[in-house]
Amino acid sequence: MMKKSLLLALTLSFSVNAKDAEHDPFIWLEDIDAPKSMEWVLEQNQRTADEYKANPLYQELFDQALATLNNKSRIPSVSQRGDWVYNYWKDDNNPRGIYRRAKLKDFNKNDNPEWEIVLDMDQYNADHEGNWVFKGMNCLAPEYQRCLTSISPGGGDAVELHEFDMQKKAFIEGGFKLPASKMRVNWRDKDHLFVGTDFGPGSMTQSGYPRIMKLWERGTPLSAAETLMAVDEKSVSVFAYRSGEGEDAKDFVIDSTTFWTNQYYQWVDGEALAFDLPTSAVVNGIFQGKVLVSLKEDWNYQGQFLTEGMVLMINPDVLTGRKSVVEETDGSVFLNPKANENIESIRTTEDTVIVTMLADVVGQVFVYRPVDGGWDAETIDFPANGTINVTSVDDKSGSFYAEYESFITPPTLYHVNGKSLEPTAVKSQAQSFDPTPYQVEQFFARSADGTFVPYFIVMNKDTKFDGSNPTHIFSYGGFRNSLTPSYSGSYEALEGAYGKLWLDRGGVFVSANIRGGGAYGPKWHKSALLENRHKSYEDFEAVAEDLIKRKITSPEHLGIEGRSNGGLLVGATMTRRPDLYGAVICGVPLLDMQRYNKLLAGASWMGEYGNPDIPEQWAFIKEYSPYQNLKPNTDYPATFFYTSTRDDRVHPGHARKMAAKMMSYGYPIWYYENTEGGHGGSSTNEQLAERLALAYTHLWTQLK
Repeated sequence: MMKKSLLLALTLSFSVNAKDAEHDPFIWLEDIDAPKSMEWVLEQNQRTADEYKANPLYQELFDQALATLNNKSRIPSVSQRGDWVYNYWKDDNNPRGIYRRAKLKDFNKNDNPEWEIVLDMDQYNADHEGNWVFKGMNCLAPEYQRCLTSISPGGGDAVELHEFDMQKKAFIEGGFKLPASKMRVNWRDKDHLFVGTDFGPGSMTQSGYPRIMKLWERGTPLSAAETLMAVDEKSVSVFAYRSGEGEDAKDFVIDSTTFWTNQYYQWVDGEALAFDLPTSAVVNGIFQGKVLVSLKEDWNYQGQFLTEGMVLMINPDVLTGRKSVVEETDGSVFLNPKANENIESIRTTEDTVIVTMLADVVGQVFVYRPVDGGWDAETIDFPANGTINVTSVDDKSGSFYAEYESFITPPTLYHVNGKSLEPTAVKSQAQSFDPTPYQVEQFFARSADGTFVPYFIVMNKDTKFDGSNPTHIFSYGGFRNSLTPSYSGSYEALEGAYGKLWLDRGGVFVSANIRGGGAYGPKWHKSALLENRHKSYEDFEAVAEDLIKRKITSPEHLGIEGRSNGGLLVGATMTRRPDLYGAVICGVPLLDMQRYNKLLAGASWMGEYGNPDIPEQWAFIKEYSPYQNLKPNTDYPATFFYTSTRDDRVHPGHARKMAAKMMSYGYPIWYYENTEGGHGGSSTNEQLAERLALAYTHLWTQLK
């Protein structure tokens, strides 16, 4: 295939006024691709490489990380579509990855099923100029023949969209196609798409996402698409989808007014009918014509007082006002979790509702079937004390795949029969390190306001409590994300392959479930929002102090890591309590909280942190903003920053400016910026292994 020429660029409107430049001498680093900025990036990358890659330890860690990432026995994450399962797979032979499929029965019965390659991304990159990263296939049920393929130039959130024929395993000439954008696109039916994309000036929100949703008919130009809704530019985004098939199908349009609030609409006969719901409520799906709604705050509905955390099942005609007389069967409380529980996910099939729940951060799965006006609930018998993720659900049969893992137990993939609900282990990852010497314990640290904060610790059974153990704390603490146990011998998006790289070398690993996350439901998250953000940092510091008090470690042996919001976490606590830590890994971080809302998708997160342009809100943000709180003549822990030039979610300027400011004060820093990879920081396993090896070389070098 002939190569196509393509100009790859991250489009930004970079303009800085004199006042900004006066108060921020490093603001020029926000100009992502400017020659001066990239010269600085390459210089820092080289300086870090010269020091850390020259260390013999680096190559050992790199080889171990790459072997872990390319491990042929790791569990393929599959999606079931009819008689097939689909999987995106990267290894040493396929560094950019292949999208592949196997017959369901063959996959469930054989360790080495016969895979068909659907799309080869290494070949795609060879045929197209640039660095292209596969982002997924959205296939139209129930035939799953027509699919929307998302491919990113550089690995960021902006993607190109191409229609794909799964039967022919080829792109469709003259099919649906859209240029790169941060888009919101879903199937309505085989000839219509819900499309939110960059339609030109004024069509995107301040957060950089679509504000106009249209219905696009096959065979017509995009300019002829019917506008369904245009939301305010201050909203985060608009999106739309169809639920159900045939006469039972329902169309929904959602205005994400903030990151944590939504106005839901049902599209009926050319009209958008608003749902009468609290804006904080989340619609989880449709079951047999009724809407599943998770409450994130208390709500007085139809004279009934309903509490946050509940899940309701309600007739949508009641919510839209189309049904004036409300019957007893039109609404009910479906779930009411206990104080120590959090509902992680709700999935529906034609006949069941599948619920994943945490109890004190330990996973459980329940299947609910309607029986005589009530519910028959069955607990699926998975191993205890681990994480269970429902990865794929078949709507017709009710069968599903679920993956179990713990800190020292490798992932096992189970297939659960939709009728018997019996789980069958179909794939297990081989151990990448010997778990025998290790134990896992859960402790609770007391935070500054008296709240008990859970954390898991993975350590050798022979660990001596003398304060000398190199200890690595990982945490996140935001956006309702629950940090659950994950296998220490495989890479997880937030933690890394720390079994071989850390535990086997004598390290102690800690996962902290601080407030701001979702470990204990909406209250656990809301208790650290906005003016209470500091509670996340107090929780994290309490965990560090508890580890020191127990003499598991000491400040000079204690390293901390976080990425994205977790990068803000470690940046904030490093500047608040530099005395607690010996080393920091700060990945794809937010750090300049005075300008975060002006950089890429930052405006969408003001519901989490607040608006720094409002003086009353900047008053509490500035108390923890790492970039503004950095001071000279302070003994900060040794800090390693990593980010990506092509991160179009969290601006790489955060990491760049923080590193440059620390260097201007004479502090030693180490910096690594991958020139592709998006918010994940890498596009290939080799790139990821490089970053992991650099990060762990940093910890082992600094935590002496």
